[in-house]
Amino acid sequence: MTSNILRDITENPDLGITMADGTRLSARTWIPVDAAEAPVPAILEFLPYRKRDGTTGRDCLTHPYFAKRGYACIRADMRGNGDSEGVMEDEYSPQELSDAVETINWLAAQPWCSGTVGMMGISWGGFNALQVAALQPEALKAIITLCSTVDRYADDIHYKGGCLLNENLGWGGTMWSYSSKAPDPILRPDDWREIWMDRLENEPFLAAKWLEHQRRDTYWEHGSVCEDYSAIKAATLAIGGWGDAYKNAPPALIENLTAPAKAIIGPWVHKYPHFAIPEPRIGFLQEALRWWDHWLKEEDTGVQNDPLYRPYLMESVAPKSWYTERPGRWLAINDKPSTLPRETWHLSDTGLQKTPASLSKTINSPQTCGAHSGEYCAIWLGPELPDDQRGDDALSAVFQTEPLLESRDIVGAPQIKLTLSCDRPQGQIAVRLLDIQPNGASARITYGVLNLTHRSSHSAPQPMTPDRAEEVMLDLDHIAYRLPAGHRLGIAISTAYWPLIWPSPEVTTLTLSKGAISIPMRPSGNTDEWTFEKPEADTPWQTETIREASNSRKTTTDWTTGIVTLEIVDDFGKVKDSDHGLINGSIAREWYFINPDDPLSANARTHWSDELERDGIALRTEAMSEMYADATHFHLSGRMEAYENNVLVFEKDVQRSILRDNL
Repeated sequence: MTSNILRDITENPDLGITMADGTRLSARTWIPVDAAEAPVPAILEFLPYRKRDGTTGRDCLTHPYFAKRGYACIRADMRGNGDSEGVMEDEYSPQELSDAVETINWLAAQPWCSGTVGMMGISWGGFNALQVAALQPEALKAIITLCSTVDRYADDIHYKGGCLLNENLGWGGTMWSYSSKAPDPILRPDDWREIWMDRLENEPFLAAKWLEHQRRDTYWEHGSVCEDYSAIKAATLAIGGWGDAYKNAPPALIENLTAPAKAIIGPWVHKYPHFAIPEPRIGFLQEALRWWDHWLKEEDTGVQNDPLYRPYLMESVAPKSWYTERPGRWLAINDKPSTLPRETWHLSDTGLQKTPASLSKTINSPQTCGAHSGEYCAIWLGPELPDDQRGDDALSAVFQTEPLLESRDIVGAPQIKLTLSCDRPQGQIAVRLLDIQPNGASARITYGVLNLTHRSSHSAPQPMTPDRAEEVMLDLDHIAYRLPAGHRLGIAISTAYWPLIWPSPEVTTLTLSKGAISIPMRPSGNTDEWTFEKPEADTPWQTETIREASNSRKTTTDWTTGIVTLEIVDDFGKVKDSDHGLINGSIAREWYFINPDDPLSANARTHWSDELERDGIALRTEAMSEMYADATHFHLSGRMEAYENNVLVFEKDVQRSILRDNL
């Protein structure tokens, strides 16, 4: 077993790793000082999110912890980002994955490396860890993937159920901003400005690139490991959070991988589980260390005997947009998720019942239905979770049971089958599974959405035949949730879900004539079936606060025009690094506008402001994007402004119109 004696480490803020084409990537490293005499495995995190001022807070907690316990930790900036050279072409591009493989091979060949490598990351880093593992670099023996996906089309920030997510524009605006920032001038004193200008001139406007692919084509097949699960040979620990968008990958990976795999899902939003919210947090670093020690050092840490699946079963609580903790218990499951027993409920004119009954229900939701959906991906620690659903329920068709006589532990992905007709060639549905509480409050347990033209295929959509009944089926997101006795199980179905998804081009009316939902159940006790260690971490990032962070989310109605506006402002504050003195700050703003009666009134805008300062140099970028649509096209625009010491030194405008393809 690994010694309990911590090793002294040395940190390098700018280790250069030169790619075959001459592009220099910059990595921050933490390596035991004696690694040249006693080589250690390497752990790589490969990201665009700026190691110098972006992920620094979490890097400080995580990478030194592993390094002191016998690992070389490498946090590399991808090309075109942070302190690395080059320009980023796209997310998960062949160039990105090639660079990652080349980096792994370079690490394995270093005299301080034992020749084995692990890859770890959350979100982007979780995605490319899976994708790189599928390329099978020889040195890569294990990965830890957090908040990631196996299917880039069906389960990322672009499309869901064939519907366009507004997050496509939102995250496109985020990357428009992130990749526009300069390297730290102190690390590139001779050419930081040249690198900055090259990025500003050449970085892609990703929101438009992603919208060019509205079907599941070869563009999305690339990097979707579900295309061939058997390609992944590295041992895979998959972790997610019920408050996050990416909750379906861990069950999919343990269901389908032939390589050794385990899954953990907690109550968390899009954060590492040793500092995530809502609590309970877990000793993620200790759990990861057990994984690394076994697969990278060939020590028997018992991980192979861990349960296949450890989800956190959340208790019912009053619905609100933010929680600091969620009561519940940890489950230990050794069966694949698909094998858990199911209970079926039928939709009827009188509610939900155990036997089939007559159903005739029309649905025509205002375009503002979905206002209580929360963020698609809760990440910025503001009021981002779905709150009381009664406002959206009033705009939907709701079916509910009588008060339950005994509790139900829902563990898995509910599946709903509906027979319906639509009065237009295009339409969409949103289905929410509800916990309707004795006081009338309505909590969203899980949900799914479907573009009806994608009812049979995401790669070959077909318009609906107006007023002809068809059977459609969709899976809701995975969940683990206890519905208590005395509560009602509810299903809400709507024809709109704004601002989470973009509306269909016409107002639609659906008619339901049959429906049933199959819900996976897993009877559980009242105590934890698994116990994790308490969180540990290394020394937090030391900073001086210049501007405090804040988050706000406001909805307003213009009573003259009828336009309803959601305004989101996430001010991440402004800080000075106490070690090297770099100052950074950023503010993200989003606006979503729609008239309840007009889907073509939909409009979305983003505006990111980013600041970088040191030694008399003050840099700022203003990254703006907007999208609206008419009946035939999406219209996107972007504007980038860059300032040096408050003088405009660069500006660029982008305009794109993209044909709507059954969307």
